[in-house]
Amino acid sequence: MSQFIQLHLLTAYPPSNLNRDDLGRPKTALVGGTERLRVSSQSLKRAWRESDLFEDAMGEWKGIRTKRFGNDVYNHLITKGVKEKDAEKWAEKIVSKFGKVEAHKTFKAYMSQLVHIAPEEQQAAVALADLVAAENREPTDKEVELLRQRPKAVDIAMFGRMLADSPDKNVEAAVQVAHAITVNPVKIEDDFFTAVDDLNKHDEDAGAGHMGEAGFGSGIFYLYLCINKTQLMDNLQDEALVNQAIQALVETAAKVSPTGKQNSFASRAYTSYLLAEKGMQQPRSLSVAFLKAVKGDDPMSAAIGALEMQRERFDAVYGACADAQHSMNAQKGEGSLSAILQFVAE
Repeated sequence: MSQFIQLHLLTAYPPSNLNRDDLGRPKTALVGGTERLRVSSQSLKRAWRESDLFEDAMGEWKGIRTKRFGNDVYNHLITKGVKEKDAEKWAEKIVSKFGKVEAHKTFKAYMSQLVHIAPEEQQAAVALADLVAAENREPTDKEVELLRQRPKAVDIAMFGRMLADSPDKNVEAAVQVAHAITVNPVKIEDDFFTAVDDLNKHDEDAGAGHMGEAGFGSGIFYLYLCINKTQLMDNLQDEALVNQAIQALVETAAKVSPTGKQNSFASRAYTSYLLAEKGMQQPRSLSVAFLKAVKGDDPMSAAIGALEMQRERFDAVYGACADAQHSMNAQKGEGSLSAILQFVAE
């Protein structure tokens, strides 16, 4: 049986456009018959992985997600004195197990799909490039078997890796992240803006140098995460690293905002309420608490109350849905993030 850590976060954002659709407008979802703002799990995970906070905590154990790694290997071979034709051929072979290589007008050994590559896999590829450059020969088929079955990269261990051509090197994700949705109904508004040409500022007839529109909305977002600690332990094989990774993820989720339109809206927000639960029980989201949109003059307090009531009602009909829980409430100044970080790592 797995040990699960479940996180429930309520975060209020001012007018913002955190995650855009194909038209550049905020993403939405219809929930309980009312329109809500939405931030995709892909957007959240990207913001967390690339944040300074996560980098500082886990940078040594963080992989890269790229199509261009083969080009780095090619350039490394060139710096070692390998001829261009050989460097391209050898680089393609070195990265061939990471993904299918296709022609590209700019990059050499360009992979057709994004591949998540662990630090030790990157190091092994560079070491192989050094070896074949020193010996002036093509790498063997055995030497290019560089993928690891259990790579020691926390982001791969948490969010998984799928390799169509090397399924035995796939990694089962240990962390599930829901799309964040607002607990309140929303209306997408348009910000009409103009920009003045500085060199025309004294010309009364010049008008605006540029005009445009930007969609935005605001609301309180509910976010749910489920961490399968047993799976994470199986992926990383290192209990200390597992606990460090969980703490880094929880702190990042509580503090780091999606990056969409940050320069235009400065929509940085800390989580106002965080509930963490641990147990062996089957996980469940508490999103049903917000099937009916929250309204009123104090929506954050109403949202916290609805979430806590839904947890109690689930416990009443199903029995305890977690063995232990810990919360913090910035609205009331109760609890602390440091206490939750200690709780999730125990």
